[in-house]
Amino acid sequence: MIERAQARRSSGYLVNLHGPGYAAAERLGLVPALAPRDIGFFTSVLVHADGREKFRIPAAVTEAAVGTRALSLFRGDLESALYEAVADRVDIRFGTTVQAVVQTSGEVVVTLSDGTHLRSTLLVGADGVHSRVRELVFGAEPDYFVDLGHMVGAFPLGSAPEHVPEGLGATFIGPGRTAAVMNLGPERSSAFFAYRCPDTGAELALGAAPALTRAFEDLRGGVADTLRQLQSHPDTAYFDSVGQIVMDRWSHDRVVLLGDAAWCVTVFAGYGAALALDGADRLGAALAAHGADIPAALDTWETALRPEVQKRQALARRGISRFAPPSRAQVLAGELMLRAIQLPGIRGLVRRSIQRANN
Repeated sequence: MIERAQARRSSGYLVNLHGPGYAAAERLGLVPALAPRDIGFFTSVLVHADGREKFRIPAAVTEAAVGTRALSLFRGDLESALYEAVADRVDIRFGTTVQAVVQTSGEVVVTLSDGTHLRSTLLVGADGVHSRVRELVFGAEPDYFVDLGHMVGAFPLGSAPEHVPEGLGATFIGPGRTAAVMNLGPERSSAFFAYRCPDTGAELALGAAPALTRAFEDLRGGVADTLRQLQSHPDTAYFDSVGQIVMDRWSHDRVVLLGDAAWCVTVFAGYGAALALDGADRLGAALAAHGADIPAALDTWETALRPEVQKRQALARRGISRFAPPSRAQVLAGELMLRAIQLPGIRGLVRRSIQRANN
């Protein structure tokens, strides 16, 4: 395993595993390690720009809609469980990147940044939306990256936000933007931001703290708390433009892409970690089933998985309006929907809709 970071990155924001993602965690034997780290369901509070409460969505409502086969985890907790499962069986090289890839009929030769060469029957590029492996084997990122015209920022909070009671998540939704702050106590709290942006390149050049502050500095309450923390620790943030990776094929001979490197459904789908875990598990199963016939394994895997990826990408594109409603009218319409799901009859419809999406 080649990891470009200098050391493990056991921090990050929330990820959700449900549907196929939860099933993959079960098949991989990860649930016993993940279950104690599950933060469960929590009450969500929709707030005004000044931090005053509009209304609440109790944890029981979300649980009834999603079901019990679900895990809400910090990215770092998922990373820790995965690391602990393989650390004594896998050679993990930190601070290393792939510099060149050469394929022959029977193997792939990889040149690393430290000058060493590795030979293998298969190279899996699971190196994210800005994949170096994809660039080397399939071509430049602009050939596959579909910019959705939005920015996203997420980061853990070293101290609990002062204006959000513990155990709650406070969310502001306004035209073109969303800000969410979750308070689970010190070192267990986090913030999430998404906003519409006509020039994502300029925002990236500006950097996380200045860009997010400019986009959300008018908000008070928990958002103001988190922005102050970000300014003190700007390097803790994940900050990037929102875009999908769209490819006609995820493999080329003995190189295959996985997760965001191959398909990136984006945060607007709310399914990235689940789909990455499910995709990885399915890939392992296909390779095991086909033995030495790697091309057949990759074909079988992609044929089975591609419809799910396409569905999730389409859901993400439609879901943009939930995170960045185009108008105040759509903000109000979204609030009405959130209020309505608390009604028993509507709650059942939502639960069945989620079940259909997961199947």
